[in-house]
Amino acid sequence: MFKKVMETINFLESKVNTKPKIAIILGSGLGGLVDFIEDKKSIPYGDIPNFPISTVEGHAGELVFGKIAGVEVLAMKGRFHFYEGYTMKEVTYPEYVFKMLGIEKLIVTNAAGGINKDFSAGELMIITDHINMFGTNPLIGKNDERFGKRFPDMTEVYSKNLISLAEKIASKMKISYKKGVYLGTTGPTYETAAEIKMMEIIGADAVGMSTVPETTVSNYLGIETLGISCVTNMATGIAVKPHSHQDVVKTANEAGDCLCKWIVEIVKNI
Repeated sequence: MFKKVMETINFLESKVNTKPKIAIILGSGLGGLVDFIEDKKSIPYGDIPNFPISTVEGHAGELVFGKIAGVEVLAMKGRFHFYEGYTMKEVTYPEYVFKMLGIEKLIVTNAAGGINKDFSAGELMIITDHINMFGTNPLIGKNDERFGKRFPDMTEVYSKNLISLAEKIASKMKISYKKGVYLGTTGPTYETAAEIKMMEIIGADAVGMSTVPETTVSNYLGIETLGISCVTNMATGIAVKPHSHQDVVKTANEAGDCLCKWIVEIVKNI
């Protein structure tokens, strides 16, 4: 892994001269943040050594280097999912690259289904914690101490400092938001009504098919992380109509402008 990561780093450093400290992962339908990035340098995943390629509609598949309000950032436009057939190491490969590039803070976004009945489609949720229902863990396997400790603590996967900052900025911008626990599962099927009922009982407020592997690894790597979900639909048994990925992307696009402006202000104030 370390050798592969360094091959990727050497390639990226040959293409860009910037040294961003902040990375942003853009979820389904949330790629509009790239429009707020200036002095952009985009690199397709397919050109990057050892990088997987996103195969999902709504995930463009490129790394974007540039600046938001003068702050150097790296945006991941499109992510990798376990349900695409990638291993957990492949799904979380970008986080290892972030670490070796010098990234110190990570903002993760996603599209999620609402479980908490106080939520509604189109709302934004700050992730306070997560539940891993992938049935596996991205850190399984031989540990390389150059990346992190064998048994990482999970007390604060989502940074309390960044959550506080996000809340203060939302209040100032009059952005409505919720806070809650995100549950990650494999997909690609949407959950059954019985599964959603079980998830509600164990404390989940929203459910999705990403984020948990990535933030588990960012925590392991010592990267301070903020997670924000866009609740694109209410989950099975709560929603009144069947789900479709097209509707998820449509709702994410509609809520995306507000989320993007929020993230811009967060980046400016980190």
